[in-house]
Amino acid sequence: MYRALALVIVLLSLGAGASAETLLIEAIEQQPPNSPQGLLRPRGGETMSQVEDRFGKPLAIKGPVGDPPITRWDYPNFSVFFEHDRAIHSVVKR
Repeated sequence: MYRALALVIVLLSLGAGASAETLLIEAIEQQPPNSPQGLLRPRGGETMSQVEDRFGKPLAIKGPVGDPPITRWDYPNFSVFFEHDRAIHSVVKR
């Protein structure tokens, strides 16, 4: 399940220097917490059906792409990445 995320991290590290790594860490640390006080968004392991039930239909759907198939659902404030039909990560939009 985490293979796709690991692949993204490896690809980012191949072409990035130390300053890019620092920026990535800072960006992750600056994301609002996944809570009612922050920005509530899907958690890893939720199914596409569960995400749609909680957050409604996405504004856009990209994919699936690759093997395993990765699909991105875009919402107004965040994007959710799925491997097959399970959420693996959500990212806050800036």
